[in-house]
Amino acid sequence: MNNWFKAAAVIGLMTCSSGVFAQGKLPVIQQTSFKKDSTYITKFGAVADGQTLNTKAINDAIDACNKKGGGVVVIPAGLWLTGPVVLKSNVNLHLKKGALLQFTKDKDQYPLVEGNWEGLPQMRNQSPISATNATNIGITGHGVIDGGGEAWRQVRKEKLTESQWKKWIAQGGVVSDDGRSWYPSEQWLKPTKMKNPGEITKDKTPEFYKSIKDFLRPNLVVITKCKKILLEGVTFQNSAAWCLHPLMSEDLTVRNVTVLNPWFAQNGDGIDVESCKNVLIENSVFDVGDDGLCMKSGRDHWGRERGMPTENVIIRDCKVYHAHGGFVIGSEMSGGARNMWISNCTFIGTDIGLRFKTTRGRGGVVENIYISDIQMINIPGEAILFDMYYMSVDPVALAGEKRELPKVETLPVTEATPQFQNFVIKNVVCNGAAKGIFIRGVPEMHVKNVHLENMVLDAAKGIDIQEASGITLKNIKILSADTKPVVDIINSDNLTFDKLTYNKDAELLFRVAGDRTKKINILNTDASKAKEKIQYEFGASEQNVTIK
Repeated sequence: MNNWFKAAAVIGLMTCSSGVFAQGKLPVIQQTSFKKDSTYITKFGAVADGQTLNTKAINDAIDACNKKGGGVVVIPAGLWLTGPVVLKSNVNLHLKKGALLQFTKDKDQYPLVEGNWEGLPQMRNQSPISATNATNIGITGHGVIDGGGEAWRQVRKEKLTESQWKKWIAQGGVVSDDGRSWYPSEQWLKPTKMKNPGEITKDKTPEFYKSIKDFLRPNLVVITKCKKILLEGVTFQNSAAWCLHPLMSEDLTVRNVTVLNPWFAQNGDGIDVESCKNVLIENSVFDVGDDGLCMKSGRDHWGRERGMPTENVIIRDCKVYHAHGGFVIGSEMSGGARNMWISNCTFIGTDIGLRFKTTRGRGGVVENIYISDIQMINIPGEAILFDMYYMSVDPVALAGEKRELPKVETLPVTEATPQFQNFVIKNVVCNGAAKGIFIRGVPEMHVKNVHLENMVLDAAKGIDIQEASGITLKNIKILSADTKPVVDIINSDNLTFDKLTYNKDAELLFRVAGDRTKKINILNTDASKAKEKIQYEFGASEQNVTIK
């Protein structure tokens, strides 16, 4: 049994005689259970007039419910203004239909606390909703939770129309020297010129953090080191930064939620599952400003020292509209990510469909990922992307933005070298993308052991594979407008193309380049429809390609 088959066995994938991988046993996620006792926030003085700050009333209701052994804290229909809310064990915060929990835009209501941002220990404003070291907690119902994000976020001119931009800057705030970005305050703009200003270090004083308070945007919901969590039915929207952020937690169920952010919201992710174990996300909708469904595990040496992968994850029957990626792993995945099953998801207008991103310095191993039955339309970037040169920019360049290709060089393999390996992706249909498949590893660590099967990809460009090993593409139909070439291979090895179909009269079927390219196998593919079958460049030769 080779390593790939061993990896398949680890995540419950089975092999049949044809070599096709099938889904096996899924992880079990422990569920919450709450007492039926109901505690209404109105009994603690809450007023639904949209003006009264109900922070104390809501937290008092949660405390009382927790002290009597748990139950349901009810937010009735109405507009409830509040500051930060802290969940406690055995409490289900339940929003009735017609309830709008509006978090105040008064930043003074959010104290600075030690937290975590993009995998680093950082000082942050307290999150609107948080829980730490709690067990058996929930946010459920049919209401809306609004984070008041417009008071916090930066806005880039390129993402607005001219009239929207003029209206936006007329409200005050500060415009950057180059005229391309708006900030809520000078206090927000100043730290953009610093490196990791919010990072918790011994040389920084409380006065320093206060001086950049506006910059330290809170995530809307942060659940840290908790067990048995339920998010169900609620609409979460308008977060200052990430919307839902479970961190170092276990047994998380997210069901029937809607997550909304403006498409121009910088860092406006839908859900970032970081260093969590046993996760179910199903029947949910995401329309956000950054990645939709995102898996993380800490950044660089901080993530490696934490050593907590995100693992045992089931995602099914979800829809993602605007987002930088539909389903995403990375780029902060230094603690690893493994054992994930994603199925029956639809991506409509996401910049990239399936997005796996990392960069040198991260380290971490992403492995044992099973994905099936994905539908996509109107994807501005790649339908499927593996990229080990993540550059911390929007995945699709904005008008007038110039980007250079990364410098290709071989570096030593260390603990900071990231790895992508052992993926199965099957049954994908995409109507409209800039590129069908893009796989780009680094010379010292290829993207390895990826099985792609049963796909119809209608894209401007076809397949681009660089620095990859052990890639199998079976029954792939590429309907690309740019057919010179349909498939581009650079310095990759052990690639198998089995039953590749493409547009008639393609200019060039394969371009094979690089003196490290070898063992390219082309099976059951009619190359006669292309005007030119294969072109060899930069040291590649026909002896490294087999056609059967």
